Amino acid sequence: MNDSRWIEGLSEEDLAFIRRFVLASGSLKEMARIYGISYPTVRLRLDRLIDKIQLLTSDAVESEFERILRIEYAQGKLDLETMKRLLKAHKEGT
Repeated sequence: MNDSRWIEGLSEEDLAFIRRFVLASGSLKEMARIYGISYPTVRLRLDRLIDKIQLLTSDAVESEFERILRIEYAQGKLDLETMKRLLKAHKEGT
């Protein structure tokens, strides 16, 4: 995905998190307080968001289908084995 368009791949929830993160000066401790969750939970959310942005801007991903699968995995919506099976089936079918 074009570098100027990666933001289009983010959800409203992702954008709200980024906005709050910037306004909290990047403090994970402050983010945990704002969201009323633990520090490790905020760290996991940030790590998944970083993975998602990296996938949206990666040239190594071969297809839009693969990009979507990897984003779903990064968001915790797919387990690794399911993602691999779907990706393999897609590649074998093309």
